Amino acid sequence: MADHGPTREWQCRDRSLPWGTRALVMGVLNVTPDSFSDGGRYLKSNRAVSRAHAMLEAGADIIDVGGESSRPGATPVSATEEQDRVLPVIEALRRDSQAVISVDTTKSAVARSALDCGAHIINDITAGEGDPAMIDLAAQTGAGLILMHMQGRPQTMQENPTYADVVTEVADYLGQRAAEAIKQGVSVASLAIDPGIGFGKSFDHNWTLLGNLRRLAALPYPVLIGVSRKRFLGALCDRKVEDRLAASLAAAVLARAHGATIFRVHDVKDTCDALRVADRLRQEEAP
Repeated sequence: MADHGPTREWQCRDRSLPWGTRALVMGVLNVTPDSFSDGGRYLKSNRAVSRAHAMLEAGADIIDVGGESSRPGATPVSATEEQDRVLPVIEALRRDSQAVISVDTTKSAVARSALDCGAHIINDITAGEGDPAMIDLAAQTGAGLILMHMQGRPQTMQENPTYADVVTEVADYLGQRAAEAIKQGVSVASLAIDPGIGFGKSFDHNWTLLGNLRRLAALPYPVLIGVSRKRFLGALCDRKVEDRLAASLAAAVLARAHGATIFRVHDVKDTCDALRVADRLRQEEAP
């Protein structure tokens, strides 16, 4: 059998999630009117909570609650509006389940209130650069912290993304942001990194990053991949958002083979099945 390294623990406040030998599935819960795939579907908190429970039943390890869309061209919302969307959902999940909860936000005020309500993870698409207080908050609370690469901002990121070497630039940036977080007091064991597929990346940039994930997996942090239903898959397969399941599963399985650990997805049940197969095959690979 191949040696894929020891199982390690991702520390997220009072929870720890094993990574290395098993893929982790993060269910997407957009409490927004304008997210690219499910915008408006779970804007009411009772529907969002029901959706979260369904994803947990389907095998999700983490529920990622977001109150501000980050799709290309998305309009920003205030911290107050974002809190009004996500906090009732987080409170209900902590009351009714043992879910590991992530808050998808770039604002430390939103993250702090979410952590106060019981969230365990901060998922920041700006890697702590959008709000200087975010990294300090993670350090103070022991929250899991996901650092993502994004060229530009959601309003403009897809206008003309340009790199000399996308893999090197993304890997260097994430390594530098992780080092800065550690310098500010975040534990190495609490960090995860995300190359930001679709965030300031062209069609070709996305594929190049996916094909070279081992460069990121060589860093001492779990690698999160968010490819579920994304535009570059639709462009390759000529499929609308609602018809991208097969492409999303193929991308997830191959990303797992290249070292990705956490998978942020809409279709939890199917992704869990696909990744169980991928993990079982990994156990049988020749050394």
